Amino acid sequence: MFKKTLTLALTAAASSVLAGQATTTTADTAKEESIYDRLWSYPTIYKNDDSSFLNELRIVGRFHGDVYSLDSGLGYDSDWIVRRLRLGLKAKLFHNLDLHVETDLTPQTPTPLYSRLTDAYIAWTFCEAAKLTIGKQSTKFTLDGGTSSNELITLERNNLTNNLWFTTEYISGVSLSGKVSGFQYNAGYFSGGTETKEFGNFDAGHFGLLSLGYDFAKQLGVKKALLRADYVYNDRNAESTATRSFENVGSLNFQFAQEKWGFSTDLAAGTGYGKQSDVWGFVVMPWYNITKQLQFVARYTYMESSDPNGLRLSRYENVMTGGKGDKYQELYAGLNYYVYGHKLKLQTGFTYAMMEDSANDGGKYDGWSWTTGVRLSF
Repeated sequence: MFKKTLTLALTAAASSVLAGQATTTTADTAKEESIYDRLWSYPTIYKNDDSSFLNELRIVGRFHGDVYSLDSGLGYDSDWIVRRLRLGLKAKLFHNLDLHVETDLTPQTPTPLYSRLTDAYIAWTFCEAAKLTIGKQSTKFTLDGGTSSNELITLERNNLTNNLWFTTEYISGVSLSGKVSGFQYNAGYFSGGTETKEFGNFDAGHFGLLSLGYDFAKQLGVKKALLRADYVYNDRNAESTATRSFENVGSLNFQFAQEKWGFSTDLAAGTGYGKQSDVWGFVVMPWYNITKQLQFVARYTYMESSDPNGLRLSRYENVMTGGKGDKYQELYAGLNYYVYGHKLKLQTGFTYAMMEDSANDGGKYDGWSWTTGVRLSF
């Protein structure tokens, strides 16, 4: 009898302790929600996972602002700039259909404030292996061209991407993408026509995009080890303003990530037409997480063109000269502070860049720049 009573007492005590632990765990989980979690939940206007029609309606947007200083053999310049200000809506219907419309705004030249549509598409996700997107969407190829501007770990895309990628980025077309057993793919067909603020004119050729990658993370026991090949075939059409004057663009890029460190590389080339010569180059970008929020990033970029005046300078270097050259090198070192992941971060970086200009017609550049920016997205 005594043993039975003792057993019942111990069982009751254990149940009480476990119940207390469960309550504490629940309370702790509730406490883990930060002020940023609450703030970033406000743009969600409506959410109902059980609805058979509208599952979510959310305001989306981003603000990217920079302050820069340049010092080169051509002179000195400093200023601030709103790099990106976008606002739009995204809806999920029938659990699988996404509708996304987003506008690009120009507050520094507010007449007019509206600049263009960026995203304006419908996307149906059949399964993880197949997502069909129709409309104006991001064209993703090369290392940085395949990365959202919200998730870049440098303030600007590398200049190899800037030269070979179609910097218009948002172009009307249709694409099919997905992931299958470590493989990922993206195939698309897009208009290369003259640009408008909305969907563009379908009047100047087309281009096809094929991207295929495989993530070796499981085999290597790391967070990410994605090897990807991108290829673009572009109609040789001199009237196109949505694309660069490259008939073929190829990129072999690799992204490796451990918990504390990682690196990315890109080897890319393009065959030009018209006045655009052939271009090739490579990028190496290592990074190291000093703390959970502070990250160090470095980058080296090298490019050559087969003929004079085949290369462009990057955005801020272009402030000093709009000329072109034929050999380019860049060294970048910067710090990122992640306040709320990629949704809110502060970035700063120093760049040394050098452009050779064998034609000697205004493209020679040798200088330093320092840029600091904020990246906010929701």
